Amino acid sequence: MKKKKLMQFNISTAPEFEPYVKTLTNKLGLGTENHISRIAIAYSLNKSEELDLNKDLKSFGGKEYKDHTLFGNYRNYYVALVCQKYNLHKDSSEVRKYLKMHLDHGLELINTFFEENSNFSGFEFLLDNIELGIEGMEDLENKFEFSRNNNFYIEDKEGYSEPLKILVGESNDEEIYFTPNDTSKYNNCHIAVAGNSGTGKSYFSRKILERIVQESNGKVNFLYLDFKGLNEGDKDNSDFNSFFNITGAQLIDTPQNSFPVNPLSFIDNVNERNKIVGIGRFVDIISKYANLGNVQKQNLKDATIAAFENHKDGTFPTLREVLDNVYEIAGDKPSSLTQILIGLTEIELFDSQKNGDFINQNYYFSLSGELSKEVRFTATFLVIYYLYNTFMNMDKVAVEKDHSALRYVLLIDEAHNVFKEKKSQEILEKLLREIRSQGVAVMLVSQGIEEFNQPEFDFSSMCQSAFLMSIKDGNNWKAISKFLGAGEKQRTKVNRAMEEIKPRQAISNIPEYEFAQIFNTK
Repeated sequence: MKKKKLMQFNISTAPEFEPYVKTLTNKLGLGTENHISRIAIAYSLNKSEELDLNKDLKSFGGKEYKDHTLFGNYRNYYVALVCQKYNLHKDSSEVRKYLKMHLDHGLELINTFFEENSNFSGFEFLLDNIELGIEGMEDLENKFEFSRNNNFYIEDKEGYSEPLKILVGESNDEEIYFTPNDTSKYNNCHIAVAGNSGTGKSYFSRKILERIVQESNGKVNFLYLDFKGLNEGDKDNSDFNSFFNITGAQLIDTPQNSFPVNPLSFIDNVNERNKIVGIGRFVDIISKYANLGNVQKQNLKDATIAAFENHKDGTFPTLREVLDNVYEIAGDKPSSLTQILIGLTEIELFDSQKNGDFINQNYYFSLSGELSKEVRFTATFLVIYYLYNTFMNMDKVAVEKDHSALRYVLLIDEAHNVFKEKKSQEILEKLLREIRSQGVAVMLVSQGIEEFNQPEFDFSSMCQSAFLMSIKDGNNWKAISKFLGAGEKQRTKVNRAMEEIKPRQAISNIPEYEFAQIFNTK
């Protein structure tokens, strides 16, 4: 039987998008100009809802490709993607139009991305999207994607889009400022701070928060996560009292105080599909830190679904209700699952009457050493995931006059505790990658820098601004070079600075000040 010959077709961009082909090819270092068009089609298919031939199809006449030049040996894959998305037969005459439509749309999206993120390199763009694609091919049930919530009760949080000029230190009687939301200098607002105990890193980090609150006129709020917990001496310290007075932050001192959110309230309690996905995310977090087996994990999922079934009025169940359901399903025999739920509920770590308005205020969350490690980490990542999910359900922030709006800062003190826990790395990596476009900055404060560079992911690479104080591994050039983004030509200067640096001093990679030049923190 004679094999049917494939229909051949040529595709061209819209004339107005033809210049993007060459510009983006050079930006991404792709060589020949067919590669950017392949990427554009895939990018558009991944990012967009269904396009409309009557509204979105633009004119032909721009950069033209024969299909074998554009797709190479992968033509059938691209055709299949379009056919699956629009329920078309592979021989439909409309396949060509849909491919052309997504080519134009993808070129426009990518060009807009670089216009709004001028300091973002082509390599970073490719790396981010390749890694996201790889993640998308893996089992989503084990991935920390955000859970859509069409019944979201929290309005989009207003951001501060003016330049945030933050004082960080002084040298030779001249003050040093940096502007983390300046997109012409920074591709994100994430900040890394490292220094030994006693070098002033926590004081310095609190000062940055104070100044962000002051400079934004209170529009930018924060959550300070303190893994080691405050002691009585800290609470009487004048610097701490000043911090709380200036920022108006409320201290949540566990186990005496409850954090003001029901950790189940990120779940859509109206849309059934979204609800099941959200419950899956909640189960994933508990399972990670309680080391649950498949049976206990299923028990937790069934117990949570049953708890939501009892709340048809739009309210949210509590962790206590979930625990009660676990007892009904699995009996009252002690288990890893019941232990973690008891740890979260018996001292009321969460205020189940609150559904998330804490993002409009400032909080210092002190995690007492009296709590077990499993309870501390579970509570922490329930809060982090709540923040991640809340902001991912909001619109992206605007970029105006080279300045990206900032809504919120999440500061994680003693962050090396998080880096060392493999089970914590995934959600933190996803947070750093995705939440920057939502106007959220993450500050990672750690005693050293080697913990930033994990085998699976280099966390310092995602923090555009880095401040390095005196550290134990001060002669570890490999770790320092990654932390600061330093090259071999700067090695001598960095090494000399690390030999001379004193407490309350730092070096940095911020472009507003000389690289690796010691300054006094303020």
